[in-house]
This record gives sequence, C-alpha cells and structure tokens, in this order.
Amino acid sequence: MLTAVAATPAPHATPSPRVPVIHLPNVPLHTEFVVEVNHRGQVVRVNSAKGCRYQFFNAQTYGNVLQMWIRHPNGSADVGLYRVSYDYNPRTHLIARHVALIRRGGTWGNAVGAANAMIDSVRRAEESASGHNLPPLQNIIGKTPTPRPH
Repeated sequence: MLTAVAATPAPHATPSPRVPVIHLPNVPLHTEFVVEVNHRGQVVRVNSAKGCRYQFFNAQTYGNVLQMWIRHPNGSADVGLYRVSYDYNPRTHLIARHVALIRRGGTWGNAVGAANAMIDSVRRAEESASGHNLPPLQNIIGKTPTPRPH
C-alpha cells in the first residue's frame, strides 16, 4: 500500500539576533560642566557646559552629571559650585571623571536634586494619564448593557 506524504519544507535556521556594533571615536574627548550641589550632595542643576564635537558623548556625560552625588568619604557634603570634567582615552576606551570644588555656599542648599525632580515629574505625568481625570465609563458609552438570554 502506498501512502502519500505531504512534502514538508526543511526547517529554516532562525536568524541570530544582530549585535549592534559600537564605533568608538579614535580621538580623545573632553566635556566639562559647572554644577550646583545641595546639602545632600545631589546635583541640583547644570550652570554651564562645554561639550565636544561628538553629540553622543555630550549627551551621555550630561545625563551622568545630572545623576551625580558629590560627597566626602564620610558621607557628608558641601553645598557649592563644582566643576565636573569627563575625559575619554581612545587607547584604553575608558572615561575618567574629575570633580573640583569651585566655591562653597549657594542659595540652592535645600533645593531638590535634578534626578529626584525628573523622577517626580514623570510620576506626576503618569498619575495624570492613569485615568484619575477621566469621566466614569457609563458617561462615555451610555447605559451599561445588560445580558439577555437567547
């Protein structure tokens, strides 16, 4: 007895995921920021910035400096104005960060840190979009339908 067998195609190999290739620059890079630091050691805001010609490096270091804490080894902090610089070494592909106090004091000692302010603004946006300000569903679609047997 002969049996007809459906022709099944050979299984295809699943393509492996593509790993992104990061092309690091082959020149040294330097960025510099002057930041205000509160009494907890959190960066409150960036006063001024000097970037390099690589916008990706500028954005990375700017984001990093906004999340910084500048404290002494014992955990205490000085309110003040600080210079933070980032130097990229193309031979080692490492980034060195340097922090220097410009001057102590400032009116921002009790201000909220930049990272906390960003988190709070996202939280407020999520709360306003979560439906607390929407009217009840019955007002939108009308009367709630009741099930009827067939």
